[in-house]
Amino acid sequence: MNFRSIDPTTEQTVAEFTAHTALDVGRMLSAASSAQGQWARRPLLERVRLIEGLADVLEKRRHEGASTITREMGKPLAQALAEVDKCAGAVRYMASIAPTVLADETVDAGFRHSRVVYEPLGLVLSIMPWNFPLWQFFRFAAPALLAGNGVLLKHAPSTMGSGLFAESVCLEAGLPAGLVTSLLIDVPQVESVMANPAVAAVTFTGSTGGGRAVAQVAARHIKPVVLELGGSDAYIVLGDADLDVAVSACVAGRLLNAGQSCIGAKRFIVHTSLHDAFVSRVAEAFDAAIVGSPHNPDTQVGPLARQDLRDILLDQVRRALNSGARCATKRTLEDVPSRGWFVPPMLLVNVHQNNPAFREELFGPVASVTSFETEHQAVALANDTEFGLGNAVFSRDTPAALRIAAQLQSGTVFINDFVRSHAALPFGGVKSSGYGRELGRWGMLEFVNVKNITIG
Repeated sequence: MNFRSIDPTTEQTVAEFTAHTALDVGRMLSAASSAQGQWARRPLLERVRLIEGLADVLEKRRHEGASTITREMGKPLAQALAEVDKCAGAVRYMASIAPTVLADETVDAGFRHSRVVYEPLGLVLSIMPWNFPLWQFFRFAAPALLAGNGVLLKHAPSTMGSGLFAESVCLEAGLPAGLVTSLLIDVPQVESVMANPAVAAVTFTGSTGGGRAVAQVAARHIKPVVLELGGSDAYIVLGDADLDVAVSACVAGRLLNAGQSCIGAKRFIVHTSLHDAFVSRVAEAFDAAIVGSPHNPDTQVGPLARQDLRDILLDQVRRALNSGARCATKRTLEDVPSRGWFVPPMLLVNVHQNNPAFREELFGPVASVTSFETEHQAVALANDTEFGLGNAVFSRDTPAALRIAAQLQSGTVFINDFVRSHAALPFGGVKSSGYGRELGRWGMLEFVNVKNITIG
């Protein structure tokens, strides 16, 4: 069996990778377990030094990493370079906080002595998606490695090259061979890896359906799991919002990575007093966005990563229009090219709560607009979704925006900006968007054994 990376612009195969057999995987797990045991025994400050070096290697090889991303999933090259840079920054930040976050703590509990220590769990299997093929991995791997864990990477079938690049960067940084291992396997083999006694925990980033399947397997084997799943959370634009700020943030939040982001701006909930002006300006910005080859430095919106992803999105748009929505942009379904998996940015209006564009996650450069009159309506519309990942609120009245933020059912709320992850802040969701947190000290403590040692 082979995995193929297909350029979504040309639809041509750019690389093939031979899948690992069950025998291969068994040997790799044994080597990874041995490497992790040795790594865990190294002093924390030595691990920190090596992870700092990992950031240096990422910076040195940023063009190679970005080219791999662009070739495999179509991200515009400037955005791919920014992704690699973000990886390096997060790795360096995590190394900087590790000595404090992972330090032993003494607790006065009335005993002679009580100490809390943070020990690694062992090998952590990471099941990663294609949309941010390096960022999603390194934001988990850096804190997991600093804590003394080993890392197994099962990447998306279409971005195996990015997974192998990540492994090679870790080796070049001086991490022990086998400590970071890329497994070239597909979904049917994942359960057996999860069941292996050498695997202590799992992290999964992907669809809600995939997360449910992973959680069920992890539960059967009583292994901790972090799930970072889908999102279709609302951006609320209040009547007193600065329209320049709101439009700029909403357009950027929707078109980044061709809209292929779980925290992308997807549902715009706009006060009736600003509705028409907001729609006009966002539609104008969508129409002006440069769609084309991701290798062109002027391109703002590249292709979707796979043909099936494009076809699913186009079907959602058709059903939304058939349910009463209207396309406010000049570019419509008729402007979808026959070659390359492109979808032009589209803005759907007249979107009510029973419309597919309101109920389903649109994973591409398509956004919906729903109007409201009262704050209570805005909150109710925003929360009327199975997802709970990242909302935004736009208002000149900070107390009012904070009041609304407190009522929104999500893991993150940004005010007067679009939602994005940051190395110093916790990232994750509630409801069908998953559980557990990545990044910051919260992410570093997801894959540790918090051990209490007490002398009576």
